[in-house]
Amino acid sequence: MAIFKAAAVQMRSGKEPERNALDFEALVREAAGLGATYVQTPEMTGAIVGDKDARAAAFTSEDRDLIVALGRKLAAELGIHLHVGSTAIVRADGKLANRAFLFGPDGGALASYDKIHMFDVDLDNGESWRESSAYEPGTEAIVADTSLAKIGFAICYDLRFPQLFRAEALAGAELLTVPAAFTRQTGLAHWHPLLRARAIENGAFVIASAQGGKHEDGRETFGHSLIIDPWGRILAEADHDEPGVIIAEIDTQHSADARKKIPNLKNAREFGVALRAGQGALRGAAS
Repeated sequence: MAIFKAAAVQMRSGKEPERNALDFEALVREAAGLGATYVQTPEMTGAIVGDKDARAAAFTSEDRDLIVALGRKLAAELGIHLHVGSTAIVRADGKLANRAFLFGPDGGALASYDKIHMFDVDLDNGESWRESSAYEPGTEAIVADTSLAKIGFAICYDLRFPQLFRAEALAGAELLTVPAAFTRQTGLAHWHPLLRARAIENGAFVIASAQGGKHEDGRETFGHSLIIDPWGRILAEADHDEPGVIIAEIDTQHSADARKKIPNLKNAREFGVALRAGQGALRGAAS
């Protein structure tokens, strides 16, 4: 069990990785200066770019990516665990991945995660998104066993798929992470209840660093970065959409305590789903 300070960095990334890198570095340094030894940044830290041609110009391979290189450098210099919530990476096959990175205090890469669930939705007022048209989905959930905590990975729209978080909690994750660029429309409706639910139902801390405000490409994100304890209590919140840093103390013993009080991870049972219209039964699973 460990006790440490964690920080969630809120950003308003634009189209240019070079300019976003300056904000990234300044905010990470601010978080470390406040005593955080785990620092998380939001989804698309490197750039938020809607246009296809502009994406091609802005993004590159992992070994050449500015944010990846800077993340390694800052983690080593500041002696922190630095979780780049995600940045767009050109894969070996030429497709894009929405990829998160975790760097250790020596600058070494501890884990990476490609966003599994693509944000393909049609919202009210004509707001429509097709993330799958630009990005290739990941296929593997990740739990990193670090000196601070066992950390489970997710990115933004993954939040709406509780089975991902349950699988990571069953694998031992004490801290679940949800860096995001939630739209303002969906954030107003669902951001707080979904994040608190993931914490409560898994007996885990949840840290969600967010993009916030009106971006250069025209989209508007919700902000309101959160740190939540395993009982569903909000420990820290950026109650706005401006760039900034929030910080809270994490004691992983609280995850063990919550799971002992309400052992739903252990109590889950297999079950079937019966259709009462003469169509037989469907196989279901508690996990």
